Amino acid sequence: MKFEVTILGSSSATPIFNRNPSAQALNINEHFYLVDCGEGTQQQMLRFDIKPGRIDHIFISHLHGDHYLGLVGLLSSMHLNGRVKPLNLYCPPELKEIIELQLKYSETTLQFEINYYFTDPGAPEIILDSPDITVETIPLDHRIPTTGFLFRQKRRLRKLIKEKVEELNIPVEHYSPIKKGADYTGVDGTIYKNEELTIAPSDPKTYAYCSDTLYNESYFKQISNIDMLYHEATFMHNMLDRARSTHHTTALQAGRIATLTNVKRLVIGHFSARYKTLNELLDEARATFPDTELALEGKTFVIE
Repeated sequence: MKFEVTILGSSSATPIFNRNPSAQALNINEHFYLVDCGEGTQQQMLRFDIKPGRIDHIFISHLHGDHYLGLVGLLSSMHLNGRVKPLNLYCPPELKEIIELQLKYSETTLQFEINYYFTDPGAPEIILDSPDITVETIPLDHRIPTTGFLFRQKRRLRKLIKEKVEELNIPVEHYSPIKKGADYTGVDGTIYKNEELTIAPSDPKTYAYCSDTLYNESYFKQISNIDMLYHEATFMHNMLDRARSTHHTTALQAGRIATLTNVKRLVIGHFSARYKTLNELLDEARATFPDTELALEGKTFVIE
């Protein structure tokens, strides 16, 4: 199964130095998901060939403008481009009022329905359960209610070995139980073990998006042992006091979090506008977690 994350925006607070505010697009087996939607996200989607019409699920972590101010414009463009299929929006409850107020005073009635699913920053909960994935909220510690999101693939069925199945003339009605792990008994009573007939699927992939948050061990267990962690790293560690006062994380702390939670890969982002170049933040995170990369705009991370 395909599992890719494309960075559309990685700046905190404001667009600067060719960095846009937070937004990411996920392609999971050709189903597309948008996570946060800062200012300029539409332009970034055009630039990196992410088609808005293919996005059916949008997740907003919290209501600081750098995480949602591009949303109303995106909804309006979807409307103008003839979208009629429903859109699922996972967000703080107050966002519904913000969107409806914008639409009210522009006298706009969307041609498509928005299905709202309100997040609760008080406790983790599964907010999407589809045939391919589950998405679970991650309660974070920021100045206003904020949730991250944990994307987890579901385990696939075992894959039939076509040549073996044809050789044994196994009837089609046995395919489903075999894919689920059952052995097969031939007409002569011979038992064929499932391992002879199938190939095990790849392990389900996992990705956590941790937007604005203070360093806080309360969510560490939830993100432990995942394949890839995106974690904010707004400041370098010499600005720890500033990070604490604004409820953000330093690059050094992000590296520590990745180490303590035993994740396979770390991607850092949400960079302060004070940093024109990002190599020092990368070096600081890599000092404690070497397998760290920058959330550079346009970069696609493939989770294997």
